[in-house]
Amino acid sequence: MGHIDDALARAERETATRPLPATTYGQVQHLLKQAEIADRRARRGTDLKPASRTELARRVGAQIGVSGRTVERYRDKKIKTATGEHGRRLQAAVEKTWQPKVKEAARARAATQSGITVETRARFGFTAAPGSTDDGRIRLITHHLPATYADRLFQARETGATEEDLKNIVALGLQEQYFKDNGRRAQGLTVEFTNIDYLDLNY
Repeated sequence: MGHIDDALARAERETATRPLPATTYGQVQHLLKQAEIADRRARRGTDLKPASRTELARRVGAQIGVSGRTVERYRDKKIKTATGEHGRRLQAAVEKTWQPKVKEAARARAATQSGITVETRARFGFTAAPGSTDDGRIRLITHHLPATYADRLFQARETGATEEDLKNIVALGLQEQYFKDNGRRAQGLTVEFTNIDYLDLNY
């Protein structure tokens, strides 16, 4: 993951209205519930039997890189805390599936109404006319972009866009909305957006 993909993931997590389960037991219970919901959806219109508790544990284990037996021990509180890489994978899996409807609604609002705010410290360079360039320099910029740019970012991320693709969308947004003031100045200006020190997004 790159700066922008990471920032989109953080922004999405921050739209949650309830805190994630704090314990390994609570996190595993959440994933088991999600696995059960997914199993129920997959069986609609079929004669398939519900997945057993053992099978659900195996599926959750496959998500976080442990055996189904280990998931059962988390579930039964025989292992109190997932540590190291297993703990990080468990946390990431819960974050990914936590309050999906809330996250979807927040994305929809940003993509159609409210837009997205960019805060970044990066190098910006400019080309204003053929053969005319301005040496890039580090700038700290915070600016709100309209919904169309939020929509482009979300769609690009969903379709597997590269970090460079995502960066180009942000660069275009800052070029048109911040540096060119939505067409009111600096006609013909092209902005180069490189050497990102940090970047944060909020919607």
